[in-house]
Amino acid sequence: MKNILSLKNSREFSRVYRKKCSFANKLLVMYVCPNEKESVRLGISVSKKVGNSVVRHRTVRLIRESFRLNKDKLKDGYDIVVVARPFAKDRSFGEIESAFLHLIGLHGIDK
Repeated sequence: MKNILSLKNSREFSRVYRKKCSFANKLLVMYVCPNEKESVRLGISVSKKVGNSVVRHRTVRLIRESFRLNKDKLKDGYDIVVVARPFAKDRSFGEIESAFLHLIGLHGIDK
């Protein structure tokens, strides 16, 4: 199983936020920025407004799984930051994945 490449530090997140290329829907906000690498990297941010630590971690796992299952549909060379909105609390995997795919299509980074 391949590991998911992720954004690790605040400098990497800030670089993506500075590009100000974002789209949002009811559940998620997605920021996308081109990178110099031949891979797609993912960063996930879930604030305390979404819920307690158990709820936040579940939301992170659902977003990460959506990314993992649909990684082959993405163009290479992008950094993606996904921010969960409070409405994402207690949503099913299908709803989170649908929101993720919708934002990918809006950004035009799908193959």
